[in-house]
Amino acid sequence: MIRGRFAVAACLSLLIAGVPASCAKRTPPPAAAPAPPAAAPPAGAPAATAPADRALPERLNDQEFWTLVTDFSEPNGYFRSDNLLSNEIWLQYVIPELLSVAQPGRVYMGVGPEQNFTYIAALKPSIAFIVDVRRGNLDLHLMYKALFELSSDRVDFVSRLFARKRPEGLTAASSVQEIFNAIANAETNETLFATNLKAILDNLTKTHGFVLATDDPEGIEYVYRQFQTYGPALTYWMSGRGGGFGRNSPSYADLMLSTDEAGQARSYLASEENFAVLKTLESRNLLVPVVGNFAGPTAIRAVGTFLKEHHSTVAAFYLSNVEQYLNMDGLWATFCANVATLPLDDSSRFIRSIRQGQYGYGPGLQSTLGVMVDEVKDCGSSAGMTMLPVHAR
Repeated sequence: MIRGRFAVAACLSLLIAGVPASCAKRTPPPAAAPAPPAAAPPAGAPAATAPADRALPERLNDQEFWTLVTDFSEPNGYFRSDNLLSNEIWLQYVIPELLSVAQPGRVYMGVGPEQNFTYIAALKPSIAFIVDVRRGNLDLHLMYKALFELSSDRVDFVSRLFARKRPEGLTAASSVQEIFNAIANAETNETLFATNLKAILDNLTKTHGFVLATDDPEGIEYVYRQFQTYGPALTYWMSGRGGGFGRNSPSYADLMLSTDEAGQARSYLASEENFAVLKTLESRNLLVPVVGNFAGPTAIRAVGTFLKEHHSTVAAFYLSNVEQYLNMDGLWATFCANVATLPLDDSSRFIRSIRQGQYGYGPGLQSTLGVMVDEVKDCGSSAGMTMLPVHAR
């Protein structure tokens, strides 16, 4: 049951190895009913008159958070592979350009697993929404939420994430290289795994009082087991979904030790400061995972309504290479119409992944930015379709 659950569609940069995927629902479940493209307000209009983003809450209480998660979510989607971590080794390369235009304290949106944390650490938004068609991705982010809240520093977090005994001699001042070198050789056992899993579930159900779906605990255990089994050597393919086991992709350690093009380390675990950005958001219930089809009728539009009510603006929306698969299913225009309901301005940016090669992660997937207002202003029309980026066709 859980194997099928985590084989659901990921809106991710699938795939270095060129295996097709879809961010839209595909058989076996029927595609979501297209959201009506009409009546989308002019992109960017709300942001021009909004009094800035301080109207966003400084925290959400547990009931408010869980209401957003449940009310904004759509039914679970389907895909044949897990997506427990990124396969985008160069995702940091666009961060300097992104920071030159995006304003901090706004809103981040994204899809998929931990690459969002690295972008969030850079942008420092007031709130973040992760929209992914798979319920398994929500379970993954609930696991992360609990681990951020339970952990005192990066060493504690990485030890808990991979169910490894905390190595002696590491401190908050330790480098990310030192942390991952030590964790790779640290001890794990079933007692430690069970203790940590119980702490995760207790944090969610007892500390916060979230009413998880019936198979969420099993889904969280499944995710956590993969992290414990493979440790920092975990790669995109290691859970074996989609027949890609053994294919070349970066490990979790590779992603955390990577840098931008100038050699600056920007991963969410590169520094205690970056880690603190995520820990603060998670502790305040301000990183909200939502189950949603990018071309579905509810998730993106519900986020847009919430943001307009709070006079806030999207700083960035990380798409991976979602548009490629939406276009394959004829749903890109519906997605575009959904995005046009978000509050945007001239600084709002799409973050995309472009597949430069078919095998390995060299050249693999590279990241690029797009001006959201310009790209969605004509969506739903034939003119809008001509704006679909060529890499996503």
